[in-house]
Amino acid sequence: MNNNHLAPPLFADILNPDFLLGNVGGPFVIGLAVGFFAKKMLKIALFCLGAGVVVLFVLQYFDFKGSHNINLQEVGDSFIGSVKHGFELLKERLSTIQSGNKPIQGGSALAGFFVGFKLG
Repeated sequence: MNNNHLAPPLFADILNPDFLLGNVGGPFVIGLAVGFFAKKMLKIALFCLGAGVVVLFVLQYFDFKGSHNINLQEVGDSFIGSVKHGFELLKERLSTIQSGNKPIQGGSALAGFFVGFKLG
């Protein structure tokens, strides 16, 4: 019996450079870009929030009318809720990225997101 006609193992297709570049490389780069951008935007948002709190402190110090009724705890909780919702939305969207009709979906995009977030 001749065994030359047997198909190669499944992992041989996974290690194919065309498969890796299209299904792992592309989504990883997309996730990397999104993660980098998300961290930069989070830093900008925190900078603006901190500047707003400092302005409120200054207004309260100079006894500006209307500045005593603002509850900073509610503002902070609202900001944190918005950030959590945004990250859940990004995670859901990145987990559905796929290239072509291959079985790998989103794993490399999520890995790229975390690497980009770390680098940002």
